[in-house]
Parts: sequence; C-alpha cells; structure tokens
Amino acid sequence: MSVIAGPCNNFKDYVAFIEGRHIHMKLLEVNWKQRGFHSLPEPSPTGAVIQKLCMTLLSLLLFLTLSKSFPVTFLLDDWFVHKANFLSRLWYLYVVMQAAKPKYYFAWTLADAVHNAAGFGFSGVDADGHFCWDLLSNLNIWKIETATSFKMYLENWNIQTSTWLKCVCYERVPWYPTVFTFVLSALWHGVYPGYYFTFLTGVPVTLAARAMRNNYRHHFLSSKARKVAYDVVTWAATQLAISYTAAPFVMLAVEPTISLYK
Repeated sequence: MSVIAGPCNNFKDYVAFIEGRHIHMKLLEVNWKQRGFHSLPEPSPTGAVIQKLCMTLLSLLLFLTLSKSFPVTFLLDDWFVHKANFLSRLWYLYVVMQAAKPKYYFAWTLADAVHNAAGFGFSGVDADGHFCWDLLSNLNIWKIETATSFKMYLENWNIQTSTWLKCVCYERVPWYPTVFTFVLSALWHGVYPGYYFTFLTGVPVTLAARAMRNNYRHHFLSSKARKVAYDVVTWAATQLAISYTAAPFVMLAVEPTISLYK
C-alpha cells in the first residue's frame, strides 16, 4: 500500500521489506561490524513508533485548537482585507499558516509510525550507534520551523515527494529545472487552482532566495554576531515568504487567493 498511497519510497526498499530482508540490507549498507556490533543486531521500532505517536497526538491537539482560534476564513474577512494595516495582515497570515501546518505533521508522522510499526522504515545506524527509523520520514519539524532559507524549508517538507521530484524531473530536464519541477509538483498535487498559485509563486521566490543567499550570505560570516543577525533576519523572511507562497495551497480556490494577494 505504501507504493500506492505513500509516503513515497524506493521500490528496492519496499521489495526488501516484503521479502523480509529490509533491516538486514540496511545493516549491511552501513557495515554494522565497524559500528561496534559483534553480531547482527535486531533493531526494534518500538521507541521510534512511540515517539512518533506522541508527536502525532500533539500535532492533532495543536491543529484542533489553533485552527479554531485562527481560521483561514478570517483572511477573507472584509475588515482584514480592507481595514487591517499591512503589519497586522502579515502577522495574522503567518499565524494562520502556522495553525494549518499541524495537520500535515499529524498525517505524515502517523503514516511514518504505522510503517515503522510494521517493520518498514529502518535506515541504518547513526554516528553514535543509535538505530534510525527515518527512511520514510516525510518531514523534519525542527528544521522546518528554524529554516533560514527557502531551500532548507523545502528540503525538510514532504521529503519523500521532494526526493522523487528531484530524481524524475530536476536532475533530468535540460532547461529551467526549477520551473519544470514546480510545475510538475503542482500537477502531481491535483487540479485545485490554489496549488498552481502556490507552486508558480514558488518559482520566483526560490530563485530570489537563492540569489540573495549566494550574493550576501558570505558578508555575514566574519563574526558570530553578524551570523546570528543574518540567521534571525533570514529566518523571519523565510517564514513570511512561505506563508505568502503557501496560503493559496490552503485556500484552494481562485477568488480567495486573488483577494489575499490584493
């Protein structure tokens, strides 16, 4: 079912799981003997499953609470559109998008936990000798919430789909790989106009963020204070840019999207 319903995964790993050699294969890939194990270990997913189920519960509670307090529909309220000042609109847009994210955290983390509980998702052993069950993980919440660049945010959001898009499109098309990858992503998501607003907006935002980072970041690496200041500013800019870009994805329709952009 994972092949059909997600999260996206390597078919070789899926076949190895079906044939009962998934964990053994991953241990051989990391050379378990050099990691200090004297016999072939048998990693248990119990700890990873419990941790992910706790995160799932927390995400669900946050979504049920925050989505009621900060509904997306308020972005279309007449007062918000015509009377609220720019900073108020920007702040509320950020809060609304933050309130919408836990439902994705819930779905992806639950799917990851279910696969781990079945014994699928083992990725190997880390540098500290701990077993890792993140082969199918679709997000890294900490890196998402602390991202200081558009690229860093996208690399940790819907990870498996991003990996697939990179493989089938970004690394293969000879021209404008960023544009074609975003267009393919929009088509893959479905037919709602909001998807196309989001991903087509994502193209110039990605290119602009890349240019800014390449041209200015090195000026702020000479001291710790400058680096911290740079990180704070780029974090705020990234979070606001994501909120602006992803809002149509949540609203889906054309009319509310145009109303927001006005």
